[in-house]
Amino acid sequence: MNILPEIAASEDELIAVFRDLHAHPEIGFQESRTSRIVAEKLQAYGVDEITTGIAGTGVVALVHGRGQGNRRVGLRADMDALPIVEDTGLAWASENDGVMHACGHDGHTTMLLGAAKHLAGTRDFDGTAVLIFQPAEEGLGGARGMIADGLFERFPCDEIYGMHNYPTGVPGKFGICKGAALAGAAFFDIRVEGTGSHAAHPDESRDALMVAASLATELNTVLARNIPPQDTCVLSVTQLNAGSAYNVVPGTATLAGTIRYFRDEIYRIAADRMQAICDGYAVAHGVKIHLDLRPVFDVLINDDDLSEAYVEAAADIVGPENVSADDAPTTGSEDFADMLRVVPGAYCSLGHSGTLPLHNPGFVLGEEILPVGASIMARIVERRMPLQRLP
Repeated sequence: MNILPEIAASEDELIAVFRDLHAHPEIGFQESRTSRIVAEKLQAYGVDEITTGIAGTGVVALVHGRGQGNRRVGLRADMDALPIVEDTGLAWASENDGVMHACGHDGHTTMLLGAAKHLAGTRDFDGTAVLIFQPAEEGLGGARGMIADGLFERFPCDEIYGMHNYPTGVPGKFGICKGAALAGAAFFDIRVEGTGSHAAHPDESRDALMVAASLATELNTVLARNIPPQDTCVLSVTQLNAGSAYNVVPGTATLAGTIRYFRDEIYRIAADRMQAICDGYAVAHGVKIHLDLRPVFDVLINDDDLSEAYVEAAADIVGPENVSADDAPTTGSEDFADMLRVVPGAYCSLGHSGTLPLHNPGFVLGEEILPVGASIMARIVERRMPLQRLP
């Protein structure tokens, strides 16, 4: 492992920052404490410019290299936590009831701060590093919010890079998937409005619960009978709620869930079929059915050439034997995809100790990857904007 010296010397500080952020998690668009800590650290590191309040709680910092070049490379980290009750037993476990950094965004923020300290301290590059600390990645539209707030007009980038930790049990394993790497996603809510009745006389009802239960099963035929077999699509009903008493047939019921896909046309097929099924069920059962289907994440598409550049930068840090340029796509989603629709770039994974999955109440991020991720982030800036040295 070839951790950059300035970052290696800051490892204890990085761990302290990470543990502080982990103990004080904040939900998307509420990251006021986190963004304040980020801004304070950036100021202490001597970056050239700090802008706060982008999309509410987002922070952007600029670091100019020693050269006179005008290229600009972006690095992005997300800051938000999840509405999960932590069950890790850590001494630095969440102090905020019902909120937990169960996805490692506290680690992402810490790694980008580590890269910022190195870049501001060495400035061994020719151009400007644009450091983006994003709020609300977990399905709340933080990337779209920053873009709508003029992110790339105010802070132009020629290319941009992101990173996500993964509990693979193999610390320092860097992986990337060229092309379509992470699925697009939509969330849906369905409301069934029937007629309630006494449970002793269900014939007097239009039973919303029975309709909803049948509808949850029927929606799976979209995958089996409408999506071409060579295409990947996931449709998961994750909530079904109805009723409040033993002796009442419920008049309303709700369902919710998600669709994941790798091609926009596949999403449109699924969306059209879901609407048709809901409309048909409404007629067949004499009820009203309302479908609210909302695209939340774009398909994340990595640029081939910039993915290769990311691999080369990572190899400088973790060694060629610990990098993979041909990881398989995954049906997880990530709103960094929205930034990649505007600016070309690449998004990677970085393995760490522990094997409990992301979004699990017992998830623990392996702190050994903090200096590794920080070094890779700093190295991609130095490689993509090399400082011309006199012979």
